[in-house]
Amino acid sequence: MTTEQSDAAGGRAGGASRPATGDTPSDATPDVVGGTDTAAPPGVDGGTDTDGAAVDKAAANGKAETGDEVEAGRSGTDGKAKAGDKATSGEKDGEEAGDPWTAFGPAPDPVLTRPRRAGRAVGRFLVHEWTLAAVASLALAVLMTWPTLRYPRYTLPQDYWDPSLQSWQLAWSGHILLTDPGQLWSSNTFFPEPWSFAFSDTLLGYAPAGMIGAGPEDALLRYNIMFVLAHALATFGAYALARQLGAGRIGGAVAGASYAYAPWLLAQAGHLHILSNGGIPLALAMLARGHGWSLRHGYRPRRRHAGWAFAGWLVAAWQLSLGFGIGLPFAYLLAGVVLVSAVVWFVRRRRVKRPFGRRLFLADLLGGLVFAAVGAALAVPYFKVAELHPNAARTLGDIKLYSPPASGFFTAPAESRIWGELHEGARAALPWHPEMTLLPGFVLYALAAGGLFFSVWRVRHRLFLLAGVLVTMALAMGTRFLGGRFTYVPLFEHLPGWNGLRTPGRMMLWTTLLLGLLAAGAVTAFCARVRELAAERVPPWPGPWLRLATLVPLLLVVVEGLNVTPHPVVPRQPAVMRTVDGPMLVLPSSQNLDQPVMLWSTDRFQPMVNGGSGFTPNSQAQARDATVSFPDFASVDYLRRRGVKNVVVLRDRLGGTPWEGMLDRPVDGLGVTREEVGDAVIYRL
Repeated sequence: MTTEQSDAAGGRAGGASRPATGDTPSDATPDVVGGTDTAAPPGVDGGTDTDGAAVDKAAANGKAETGDEVEAGRSGTDGKAKAGDKATSGEKDGEEAGDPWTAFGPAPDPVLTRPRRAGRAVGRFLVHEWTLAAVASLALAVLMTWPTLRYPRYTLPQDYWDPSLQSWQLAWSGHILLTDPGQLWSSNTFFPEPWSFAFSDTLLGYAPAGMIGAGPEDALLRYNIMFVLAHALATFGAYALARQLGAGRIGGAVAGASYAYAPWLLAQAGHLHILSNGGIPLALAMLARGHGWSLRHGYRPRRRHAGWAFAGWLVAAWQLSLGFGIGLPFAYLLAGVVLVSAVVWFVRRRRVKRPFGRRLFLADLLGGLVFAAVGAALAVPYFKVAELHPNAARTLGDIKLYSPPASGFFTAPAESRIWGELHEGARAALPWHPEMTLLPGFVLYALAAGGLFFSVWRVRHRLFLLAGVLVTMALAMGTRFLGGRFTYVPLFEHLPGWNGLRTPGRMMLWTTLLLGLLAAGAVTAFCARVRELAAERVPPWPGPWLRLATLVPLLLVVVEGLNVTPHPVVPRQPAVMRTVDGPMLVLPSSQNLDQPVMLWSTDRFQPMVNGGSGFTPNSQAQARDATVSFPDFASVDYLRRRGVKNVVVLRDRLGGTPWEGMLDRPVDGLGVTREEVGDAVIYRL
């Protein structure tokens, strides 16, 4: 403030303007008293009306102070005493005096007891951003997956085939780790095949949940709970990643909701190993946090934290344990990031001092070794399966069968409440629409497109995100994009394990995440602009319409993710499954019919020939062919040689199968006894 401005302020407060004294701007500092700007004259501590009266009286007597006198008054004791006298006179002239007992010393700080300290800590935890984000993610998951938790012991989302298989997987992993961990990979299904637990993605990371409860009903309850929690973790993980990269809260919420509830994922409602993807963005967020890096602010060495980096590696290892279907591309991404980071560090090592601290380096080294060890340990059974069962390997013909055309990126599955009926014709044109309806959301497309031009991300970062979107889309098309010669086929032919991935369209998971980050940048910039507009208001507070406008993108993303997913009732377990011993065979048998049978075995886990997976072992196909004529001498002899002791025939499931009419065949002379138990018939070999 200049001297003239100070004088003007004094004139407004005192009713008259004072002449300039030639002081520097710092000598004329206005004080605010009672809401009125009053300027104290130079050399005098302002702040009371009495001071102003004393100045006016001195001016009336012709005793105006000069600039030199001001400096003398500031440096001398007389000036201090004069100021003290004026302050005292101010109190005597009517200002309210303070508490006289404060002259003896300030009041002591209250001593907090341990319960009060604990209460304050709990209170801070409950209102922390991450607590609120976790609770909001869980509440949204319950609402968006409803009615999954309405009858969780009797229904399953989408259908009761693959979800029954995965319910059994959760139960088996928990049961065997409690009873005989050495037999983990030799499950009770596909008898007598070894390594049968590795015939499909195992969801092994959910094994602790499988240790709670027993039987089919508990298995269904467990599955439905994990189904809801998987959606909550996906929302929370993507939110954490967007926030770590520099997005605002609403922008992060848009990224989280769009990642977890993209319309294309509705077609995957029966595949828990695909929906269990929240560990991917959460691990990336932790690793970025541990290395002090964000998209918006770049590398900040002071924000490095070895603990977060190590935790990120552990979460990544846990994500890999849920299955290689989405875990394998994630593993190769992390390997690529490590390689690129090492190259960048080597190039810039002379310009950047200590980009890694010793603790962070050790955290990365140990965390990376844990991740690699988990990946290697999980890969061994799958390589064994590939060695024993050559028909389990995928071919380029299989990839071509499941490769979606470009129209799939704009087609929603039938489970979409908004677009399901409208896209019925487009789905009919797709060769295999359950894996080819890949719409991530028209709202997400629009927000991401806007994020290319209006965003908090730098231009080069927007271009990197756009390049990632295009590359992952090309990979999701499999052999449909230029025959896959420059995209999917090289990965299929040269990367270990990639030929075990059957459906390229699931690469859409990465497209959705990158689109969500582009959208988060746009929404964050939009919210910042709203705050700027609000600051121009008088008073500077956003009105209700401005506040609601920032939530519109989030609401639109959530609405587009609404579903009409069916929740069929699972066939009840036949009573015979609780009493019959194994090894056993349940007829009729097929890929879909065997999956509920696996679920029914979760009471006793008796060995059985039945089983469903991503492929059919030759031994199981032979057993099905050999028992079409059961019971006869050839089929009974074959089963005995295989070690099967009991054959259970489910009467109500025979219609329309190759085994229809088998109950009318005699067993005389076969050495077989027959017993009826409810709707089932047991043949004891």
